[in-house]
Amino acid sequence: MKFDMTAKKSSTKGKYVRALGAALISLPLVTGCVQQRVFNNGPQITQDQLDLIPVGSSQEQVLLALGSPSTTGQFDTEVFYYISQKRAKRYEFQRMTLIDQRVLSVYFDENKQVSRIADFGLKDGKVFDFISRTTPTTGKDFTFLRQILTGKASPATVLQGTQRSTGAPSAPGVPN
Repeated sequence: MKFDMTAKKSSTKGKYVRALGAALISLPLVTGCVQQRVFNNGPQITQDQLDLIPVGSSQEQVLLALGSPSTTGQFDTEVFYYISQKRAKRYEFQRMTLIDQRVLSVYFDENKQVSRIADFGLKDGKVFDFISRTTPTTGKDFTFLRQILTGKASPATVLQGTQRSTGAPSAPGVPN
């Protein structure tokens, strides 16, 4: 009795080639499901844009360089706030988690000239200015920033603070 060893070898080799091919085809599908996807919300302001608005720039220059602010405030003087978030999720069915949230604040003096720029975010759970490398401690502006950055701001609180400062009528149910 004689066995055909070549037929058996090619049959086994064919199985390995098919298995390897299937693995190579499915690998991108599997890794695509696990890769973290990052979503940016709000203006993504670059250092080049910030360089266009040094202290002393006009309000119009700020609007041209950065665009319309997310919101404005008028605590002692007028302030433009540019609020941005980075959120991510690894799986399609997963909820997005907040990775980073920043509030770029452009402060104006009484002549509508830039007096100060601050880039606020959270560092070790505290509001931190990444430009001056300081932590603000008090004031209406600090309270507003802390509420926005920690997610503890209710829509009524935010609307009340910004609409009062801009002179716009308040939303229904929010006292003026």
